[in-house]
Amino acid sequence: MAVATNVADEPTLSQAFSKGLLEDNPALRQMLGLCPTLAVTTAVTNGLGMGMATTFVLVCSGVVVSCLRRVIPKTVRIPAFITIIASFVTLTMMLVKAYLPALDEALGIYLPLIVVNCIVLGRAEMFASKHGPLLAAADGAGMGLGFTATLTLMSAIREVLGAGTFLGVRVLPPFVEPMIIMVMPAGGFAVLGVLIAASVWLEQHPRHRHKVVRRAAGPSASLCAACPINCGIGDPTNEACAKDEFVEMLEAAVEAARREREERDE
Repeated sequence: MAVATNVADEPTLSQAFSKGLLEDNPALRQMLGLCPTLAVTTAVTNGLGMGMATTFVLVCSGVVVSCLRRVIPKTVRIPAFITIIASFVTLTMMLVKAYLPALDEALGIYLPLIVVNCIVLGRAEMFASKHGPLLAAADGAGMGLGFTATLTLMSAIREVLGAGTFLGVRVLPPFVEPMIIMVMPAGGFAVLGVLIAASVWLEQHPRHRHKVVRRAAGPSASLCAACPINCGIGDPTNEACAKDEFVEMLEAAVEAARREREERDE
């Protein structure tokens, strides 16, 4: 049987959805699903198609796993999850083959390999099996859209620079020679590295981190005046307010130790 989660630890629908877009982006932050990320992102249509197919499987399998989480024995949960995922991958393959034969040919073996994609199985095990269907659907949609956005952006960069086209339409002037290396594996690794660096910079940017800290603070923000840590949550105009979580925890521990020592001395 699945282990019940504490109600107080339950994320909201918006939190479950938004984490996969940047903070826990499967490809850029968790480094999952890199085989299709590097292999199929030579054209925008391929990246978009692969991302949407993975999103469909993520949402549907997550909802089914969540609904059956109290029924599936813990000892056979992984085979059960893979069977559920494989069922939706088979359905996806049949739909793509019937209505988008060109995309089916372009994606090739990577479409059926969604069955063993670490993103899908990982979300089923880590999230869907521990939360309700709505949260599982939100988590799957967020992770899927984050993965789709990464593949689409990578595909756009590699197609424009490597082939001089965007969605098959020539966008570079005739006198500009495409960089063939961008549609080769080396180009895929280079673009992925740049996107990972950009995502880390964006998340650690003071303005973004300030919003995250204020949102996490919630109703407790009114207690900032009594807080010994000058993190700046109470001052929205201070862009340097968002310290590293480790630094804040260290300062809190030092302050607690100082107070405890003073109390003993008294």
